[in-house]
Amino acid sequence: MFDMKGRDVVSIGDFTVEEIEAIIDYAKTMVPIAKGERKSKLLDGKILSTLFFEPSTRTKLSFESAMLRLGGSVLGFSNPKGTSAAKGETLADTIRMAEAYSDVIVLRHPREGAARLAAKFSQVPVINAGDGAGQHPTQTLLDLFTIKTEKGKIGGINVNLVGDLKYGRTVHSLAHALSMFGADLTFTAPPDLQMPDHVIKKVKENGVNPRIENDLEKSIEDADVLYVTRIQRERFPDLAEYEKVAGAYRVDVEILEKAKDDMIIMHPLPRVNEIAPEVDGTKHAKYFVQAFNGVPVRMALLSLVLGVRE
Repeated sequence: MFDMKGRDVVSIGDFTVEEIEAIIDYAKTMVPIAKGERKSKLLDGKILSTLFFEPSTRTKLSFESAMLRLGGSVLGFSNPKGTSAAKGETLADTIRMAEAYSDVIVLRHPREGAARLAAKFSQVPVINAGDGAGQHPTQTLLDLFTIKTEKGKIGGINVNLVGDLKYGRTVHSLAHALSMFGADLTFTAPPDLQMPDHVIKKVKENGVNPRIENDLEKSIEDADVLYVTRIQRERFPDLAEYEKVAGAYRVDVEILEKAKDDMIIMHPLPRVNEIAPEVDGTKHAKYFVQAFNGVPVRMALLSLVLGVRE
């Protein structure tokens, strides 16, 4: 196992395929602890700071669960209005303050590049929990963990990314990582919400030529993994235009008749109406399993960056 002690987790691009595979393998050993089937005091005496300048449910709770399951402690905030940031304190000073109180920092911030900046000022490891429209590396790792667990491999399968691919930081990181593994990629989105050119360029540099689509009924047929994202209504000045597009990318039991029998559906959540509730009971639905997988993956990362392993 490679040494990650003291290492920041800012971008999935900072890791090699071999390192990602090692993290995934280590995360598998954490599953019984994440489920509460086995107790651990691995991080007893260690403190995690969660600095969330943006709202979060799954990411924040899963990091806290991960730390607590390993016997550590958590402090932090989920609303900057109640902190000195509201008084004008700089991010650099907030980070310096947090490092004095903890052993590792998890940061979510609305500004792209904030995590990279925070890492420069921190003497303890910084883990990026999402920065603007930039990176969300721990989400990408749990997505890869889910794909590997459910499909047995990451390379050589077709992953269809659906919805708002322009503004979604989750799919930007994931597309990059999947191309590193040699997965076949399909980008299904309205023309105005297609994957940004810089992401497509990176994917092609990794040797993958993605299929660009706007018709879900056509592109779902070849998918081994359907990764659905929310089309953001706030991006559309005309509500009627939003409803027209959003309806075209709704996954229901009828469209699943066109899918492969073993195709799985993933979603970073929260969802609105892009996946019909009746899909939850099908064998394809893996998005709640995916949400749980955030715990063992983040347990593995906390253990590794703190240099404390079983």
